[in-house]
Amino acid sequence: MATQAPKRSVQSGRVKSDGTHEGFLRHKSFRWLKVAFVLMTTATLGYILIDVKPRPNGGSWYGYLMGIIGTLLILWLTMLGVRKRIPSRKRWSLKGWTSAHIYLGISLAVIGTLHTGFQIDWNVHTLAYVLMMLVIISGLWGIIAYTKLPKKMSLNRQELTENQMLEGLRSMDRQLHDAAQPLDHRYAELVRKSLKENPFGGGLIRRVFGFYPKSKARKTLSMLSEEIAFRPGEDNPIERLDGLLERKDSKVARLRKHLQYKARLEIWLYFHVPLTFALIAALSAHIVSVFFYW
Repeated sequence: MATQAPKRSVQSGRVKSDGTHEGFLRHKSFRWLKVAFVLMTTATLGYILIDVKPRPNGGSWYGYLMGIIGTLLILWLTMLGVRKRIPSRKRWSLKGWTSAHIYLGISLAVIGTLHTGFQIDWNVHTLAYVLMMLVIISGLWGIIAYTKLPKKMSLNRQELTENQMLEGLRSMDRQLHDAAQPLDHRYAELVRKSLKENPFGGGLIRRVFGFYPKSKARKTLSMLSEEIAFRPGEDNPIERLDGLLERKDSKVARLRKHLQYKARLEIWLYFHVPLTFALIAALSAHIVSVFFYW
């Protein structure tokens, strides 16, 4: 009996015997998690085993060593944005670089904390440390988003692309426009005006939280239902409009949910990137002040 060839992962370019996709967190059997664990463990044991009084701080040789390692890590971690613009599947694939960025970024919390020697004060040194921790926390937020939201987005789209979903809405608007033609000109104009509203307006915050006002088309339909009377058995365009609006509401809700997932997938970068630049500035001030007063 012929055996089926194992599936290839398009993103990683590697053959996986079980046909499953290897994500950036599991890259190379958690290679960079292991590297980060060794780094954090070695640094922690070094701090514990050093028999000096007082305990090592930022001004000790150990503190300087942790500071150098931490600075080099920060500078390397900021290069991920540059790496994304260089297509390659060789030794330093984007997936491998991202995996290293995540785990070494988490290890930076330990390295940076040991560098301080647990001495916190109101100065530029503490500012750099706080910004570093905020960058790491925002990065963890991004990890959660990228591991949870893409699957939800896929299920919500139901194999449709964003452009196909938008085209479906435009098609519904054309049908609603045609369905309003039997109405009196004044009423038909109200329906046409209601169709010009943007059901996705309001900016990033509205998309993230999904706070949208009630559809003007629905308000218009309610008003028409009250003002226009139809005799039994007479063709009622209001009923047809109502059915079309229900279908449109379903499409709008799905697309709003898609845009909400998309916004939540991106909004963490509005914190992570500016905080990273602020960290670089504070780190530069920290290094200059250390050598100035050395």
